[in-house]
Amino acid sequence: MEDTYRHKGMRRQLVEDIRKKGITDEKVLAAIGALPRHFFLDKAFEELAYEDKALPIGQDQTISQPYTVAFQTVLLDVQKRSKVLEVGTGSGYQAAILALLGARVYTVERQEALYKQAKTMLDRISPGNVRCFYRDGYKGLPEFAPFDRILVTAGADAIPEALLQQLSPGGILVIPVGTELQVMHKITRQADGSFVDEEKGFFRFVPFVKGLNRD
Repeated sequence: MEDTYRHKGMRRQLVEDIRKKGITDEKVLAAIGALPRHFFLDKAFEELAYEDKALPIGQDQTISQPYTVAFQTVLLDVQKRSKVLEVGTGSGYQAAILALLGARVYTVERQEALYKQAKTMLDRISPGNVRCFYRDGYKGLPEFAPFDRILVTAGADAIPEALLQQLSPGGILVIPVGTELQVMHKITRQADGSFVDEEKGFFRFVPFVKGLNRD
């Protein structure tokens, strides 16, 4: 794997493109500027890696548009040592961004092939503290709960109760909800156990599917 001056130049341009679209969190922009996105894609898509668009990664899944990654990450408001559950590892790119921000990342993936591929890549580049699990994301990761932050990277038809219950007081869940078009929700758990739900605009994600898909 090579990260050339050309790759780094294209990443700088990508960061500027995202900044122009309204992302102003410098820590998030720095993480996107530091992480080689082309590492997480098939060689055939290397030339497209630093365009602000979603790209296929196999298993009918995609690596999210960089703007969407940045937008969700800003909503999540990750702090150093935040304990974060990511539902939908995909390529591993979003998990690596969270790790670069100093989070302790627990990421789950239902597609066995993607789980293996992402785990291999994350182990190889060692962006920080990331633990990968081959699991049904609808169930979360109860044995490691509660989490300070939970991020869902697929479009859910409803908000899974299990994820709400695995959120610590003061914790934040960011999840896109809808079928053809999703509304991004930022849900904060209050000290009394209640939830505050904020809607943050429209996005398109692959569907959030229950169960496991083995090789």
